[in-house]
Amino acid sequence: MLIGQDICILGAGIGGLASAVALAMRGAAVTVLEQADAVREVGAGIQVSPNGLAVLDALGVGDELRARCLRSQAVHLLDGLSGESVLRMDLAGLRPQQEFFLVHRADLVSILLDRATELGVRVETGCRVSDVDLRDDSATLTIEGQAPREVGFLIGADGLHSVLRHLLNGKRQPFFTGQVAWRAIIPATGDEPQEARVFMGPGRHFVTYPLRDGSQINIVAVEERKDWAEEGWNHRDDPANLKNAFASFAPVPRALIDRVEEVHIWGLFRHAVADQWHKGPAVILGDAAHPTLPFMAQGAVMALEDAWVLSDSLSVAGLDEGPALYQARRRHRAERVIEAANANARNYHYANPLLRFVGHNALRVAGKLAPNSVLSRYDWIYDYDVTSA
Repeated sequence: MLIGQDICILGAGIGGLASAVALAMRGAAVTVLEQADAVREVGAGIQVSPNGLAVLDALGVGDELRARCLRSQAVHLLDGLSGESVLRMDLAGLRPQQEFFLVHRADLVSILLDRATELGVRVETGCRVSDVDLRDDSATLTIEGQAPREVGFLIGADGLHSVLRHLLNGKRQPFFTGQVAWRAIIPATGDEPQEARVFMGPGRHFVTYPLRDGSQINIVAVEERKDWAEEGWNHRDDPANLKNAFASFAPVPRALIDRVEEVHIWGLFRHAVADQWHKGPAVILGDAAHPTLPFMAQGAVMALEDAWVLSDSLSVAGLDEGPALYQARRRHRAERVIEAANANARNYHYANPLLRFVGHNALRVAGKLAPNSVLSRYDWIYDYDVTSA
């Protein structure tokens, strides 16, 4: 157990708050420092698969998520140009024991924040940490506008541009994938299916699914191109650029795009999994340790898994040996999931018409002859439960 241990977490996102809850459940005295002036998340959707739901159940918030979010009925792959169905993976019918949820990121953050507050976690906003001085048994934080603060143990859940990631591994230039992504949320019309739809086209694809009570639709659109865009979710773009990129797509995705009034764009960069996840009294998790491309819908879920395994490792092996145990338990799985996401990006974007025809028809045949086998190839991701491992 971690009773009475003072632990500081950088970042009040999904990974940071999940870690705070898991550690507080084990008796730690947890403080979360968030650089924004309030705990909030950008308006975007995420998908929570069974392996993430297992963590949320262990944290005591799974039922709250079920009550507030939609359960996905299927993942539906479609030809983006014709609109014709390629493969519909019936999550509710073929795998009723596996629960997948379509979640507004802000709702999950709110659920985790309420649980953290209930457990006595202290959350401080407006704390922008610009530097960390690591010593053998403590860390001193440089916080803008505040006096230096010394903490006994530090967790970096501060995302792609993590202060701790750079401190532990040095600064490395990421590799631009040649892809950009747009995200948007639009009002629903009431007739959208309760499923994640993926419209696949030459050099691009378009993902859409409902959120909350079905009143909103989440959109993520990806295009291959030479011109890169900056990383980060907060760069606004002209909706006309999104419309032009998908002008050749079928009427259904175009109709959704036509309703977009505000859109953000970001470049997709491939970052190496960090070599060093810990040093002295400091450790990193989530995107700070292993950023992933958004093609397996596992970014937030991997942060949830990290949070549980880190808290368990610290509880089992202590603050000195626990970080090494955590990295040993998590690194290989993170690498496998990231590679699966990389492969999905290639499968969605057949540019050659012949390859697209062959690839789509292979999926159609598999869906008719052995639909369960298509889903089962990812059982190693979805059926893995870190809370019982």
